[in-house]
Amino acid sequence: MAIVIAGDNCHNGRPELHERSPVHIVADENIPLLNEFFADIGTITRVPGRTMTAADLATADILLVRSVTRVDEALLAGTPVKFVGTATIGTDHIDLEYLQQAGIGFKSAPGCNAQAVVDYVLSALSVLVDERGLQFTDLSVGIVGVGNVGLLLRQRLEAMKVPVLAVDPLRSEEETGPQVSLDEVLQADVVSLHTPLTREGEHATYHLINAERLAQMKPDACLINSCRGAVVDNTALLAHMQKHRDFEAILDVWENEPELNVDLLQRCLLATPHIAGYSLDGKMRGTEFVYQGLCEFFGLPVRRKLAQFLPEPGVKRVNFSDQAPLHQALRTAIRAAYEIRVDDGVMRSAIRRSDNLRETFDRLRSHYPLRRDIPTLRVGVPAKCQELQNLLTSAGFDVRLK
Repeated sequence: MAIVIAGDNCHNGRPELHERSPVHIVADENIPLLNEFFADIGTITRVPGRTMTAADLATADILLVRSVTRVDEALLAGTPVKFVGTATIGTDHIDLEYLQQAGIGFKSAPGCNAQAVVDYVLSALSVLVDERGLQFTDLSVGIVGVGNVGLLLRQRLEAMKVPVLAVDPLRSEEETGPQVSLDEVLQADVVSLHTPLTREGEHATYHLINAERLAQMKPDACLINSCRGAVVDNTALLAHMQKHRDFEAILDVWENEPELNVDLLQRCLLATPHIAGYSLDGKMRGTEFVYQGLCEFFGLPVRRKLAQFLPEPGVKRVNFSDQAPLHQALRTAIRAAYEIRVDDGVMRSAIRRSDNLRETFDRLRSHYPLRRDIPTLRVGVPAKCQELQNLLTSAGFDVRLK
């Protein structure tokens, strides 16, 4: 079915779609399932998200982006764009005030990749505990930002009996569970960041973790950043780690992406190219969220659902015997679902050989291999191993008795 946006005919202040000729959709070429979700709504033009310009949108009615595209007046002024969707949880790349003033519809994908980011943190923690000869429950974890990702991480860790401290000044304890101060969170063995990037207001997060706050942390703490690079002052972080040799950092996001500080990368325990949320499930779910928002904005029926398109997982099942130690089984299951050390090794190798960091960083993201969420992995556990069943279920696995 081909449809067109009728600019002069609006219902409840929103443009209507009619069956005449197709609308034009311009989309970041790396958004998955574009044809599957949007082909019956209009013609699709794919462009590189990082280099997208106003000229690309000269005839566009709908714009679909990821976090690498800055969407503001400079990009949209003078174009016919009536709806913008970003297949990401963050919106700091979107000028929301301008969209509202211009009457342009908008939809993001909050929570679409929350599970993927939680998997990333769990895999990172599995490496950290191995390095230190510990178990998960030996570490306290501080969570800064208890939105979709932070809350799910909290629930997973607490179910696994890991001590958690959390803070989020923008949410109530009814939403997040008990909170403490940021100063108290910074005293945890591991501090994991899950905030948006904001530069203004009482609770701005730009350089939230600066030299002063790094100095508050334990000298052998571990900082995990999988939200936005500039939430951490990268220069201060490198200086802090050079001074405190036992301090660890696990970074997925970097200040000034796609440029990054190679010295900082080399000092990190684990380094990855902004792919913490890049599971196939998370990326496809982001596309579905935007599709649903577009349908709602234009009054279209929702004809497509993600379940129609998800493939079988590459690894479908892992089985344990009654001889598997709890801690070893947990690490094995987590790494069967997602092995963070592979992404770390690929990035270090690519950066070492690169003569263009920007292109290399973007290539690692755009050619990221298929990865599935932890709940897609079935884990076989003997019926008599109740403690192992409970532990793996707490971590999010699909536990099956055998």
